Amino acid sequence: MARLPLFRSKVGPSYQKQWIMTDEFARGAYADPMKTFYKTIRGVCISISLATLFVLPHLADAAYHFSNYRGVPPIHVFAKTKTPVGMTSSEIKKIYGLPQSGGKGTIAIIGAYNDKTAEADLAAFDKQFALPPCTKTNGCLEQHLMNSSETENSNWDIETALDIEWAHAIAPNARILLVEAKTPSGANLLAAVDYAAARSDVVAISMSWGGAEFPEETSLDGHFVSKSGAVFFASSGDQGAGVSWPAASPNVIGVGGTSVVLKSDGTFNSERGWVGSGGGISAYEREPGFQTSYKIPKAEGMRAIPDVAYDADPASGFPIYHAGSWREVGGTSAGAPQWAAIAALGSGVSLRNLYSDKLSQNASAYFRDITSGNNGDCGYLCTARAHYDYVTGLGSPITDRF
Repeated sequence: MARLPLFRSKVGPSYQKQWIMTDEFARGAYADPMKTFYKTIRGVCISISLATLFVLPHLADAAYHFSNYRGVPPIHVFAKTKTPVGMTSSEIKKIYGLPQSGGKGTIAIIGAYNDKTAEADLAAFDKQFALPPCTKTNGCLEQHLMNSSETENSNWDIETALDIEWAHAIAPNARILLVEAKTPSGANLLAAVDYAAARSDVVAISMSWGGAEFPEETSLDGHFVSKSGAVFFASSGDQGAGVSWPAASPNVIGVGGTSVVLKSDGTFNSERGWVGSGGGISAYEREPGFQTSYKIPKAEGMRAIPDVAYDADPASGFPIYHAGSWREVGGTSAGAPQWAAIAALGSGVSLRNLYSDKLSQNASAYFRDITSGNNGDCGYLCTARAHYDYVTGLGSPITDRF
């Protein structure tokens, strides 16, 4: 597989790649399209936006409510390629201390619209990387439409491809349940979440979408509780400092982003906070007990986001297969389904356990503490640092046992 030559210990000339940013992905919580331009300069991905999708609490719009909410997948997509480019599952598992095989129960992926090529895309991905087949026939893949008249949407289809392909790559023995909302409205997405949460076989639920916070969000936290104990994960956003929902819910593990740096031979070198990683302090959610006991600086009694992190930088991104072509993708969209797969792989993944593990004497057995990088120019809240920070949370995983 060809590898992207950007993040090596010795960075060569500047490299550039074409980015795809469609109207649907670019449309933020306030419904005004924004144009985003990207280029890679000396190995650093820079995003310049004319509007901000996820806003800091003090910028929240009082007129914005749940009825206005429209989920957006925080994903960045490179142009089509004939062959896969990016991080392989074997490489990412070595970086994060994960077993090469395993998985149990069902991983639920919450998306929108009807991805009609999902099964075929996953089959091509599995064949390329010698993964166990995951099909509807063998019972590994289930695709549930919340409305039988759902239409296709090419942008959400790409997100679906990322989610199901990489959840399967990380936990190949787990089953995949793809639940697709009729549209990405808040009400429709929550209906899809409720369906997954009611399933007794589901062990983890991934939500690779988000949007700005709204006053009613505290009344919706009950949607992220499963009678069977499934763990909920949500992307923290890709526009840098700022809080998104549902990652802000105290019942959801918010997944931020990192940049993984590889050596010239392709082995791990270092990891730092990614410039696009969403994070900050909720405008509405109170600080939950697991964070109160951790004594997070500057939270002042409110929910801090994110909780954990994962490789999200598009320059160290992931290959996906969709509709006959390969693409390399990045964003915190990649972290939510892969953390959900970690929950299916191992044991003990919960918000309470994650914070307790980081407080323990052997915290380094659970997390890689990310102590460099930033996601904006807001000082303390935008800077990665030891223990907990508002860019990468507790850090990235180095095990599947918590």
